Amino acid sequence: IINTLASTSEYLQNRRIGGLITIERQDSLNNYIEKAIEIKSQVSQEILTTLFFPGTATHDGAVIVRKNKIMCAGAYFPSTEKYDIPKSYGTRHRAAIGISERNDSVTIVISEETGNISLAVGGVLETGLSVEKLTKQLENYLTVE
Repeated sequence: IINTLASTSEYLQNRRIGGLITIERQDSLNNYIEKAIEIKSQVSQEILTTLFFPGTATHDGAVIVRKNKIMCAGAYFPSTEKYDIPKSYGTRHRAAIGISERNDSVTIVISEETGNISLAVGGVLETGLSVEKLTKQLENYLTVE
C-alpha cells in the first residue's frame, strides 16, 4: 500500500493533478466515509489517479483508505482553524491539516498549483516532500510493530 500511495503521489505530482488521500489509523473516519461516494475497492494507482482526474465528481474531495481498501472518494473535511497557515496553502492543504487535528489519520496532499507533495499528521503539515521522503514517512506512521 505504501509503495502504491507513493507512486500515485508521484504520478499526480508530475501531471500537476491535485490529490488528497487520507489513511485511517486507529480513530474511525466513518463520519466522513458515510457522507462521501462509496468505493470499497482494493488500493491501486489506476483507481486513485482516476478518482482525482480533473472534471470528475471526486476530483476535489478526499479519498479515504482503511487498511488495504479505498473506502470512499469525494469526502469533505473541516478546514483547520489555525490562523498562522501560509496564504499559499489552498483548500486541500487546509482540509488535510484540519482532519489531522481531529484524529490520528495521515493525509497526503498533492498541490494542483505546484505539484508539491505534503503530509499532514497531528495538525502539522510537512511540505515539499520527495517521493522517497514520503515513502519513509508513510512507513514510520503506518507500519505496525
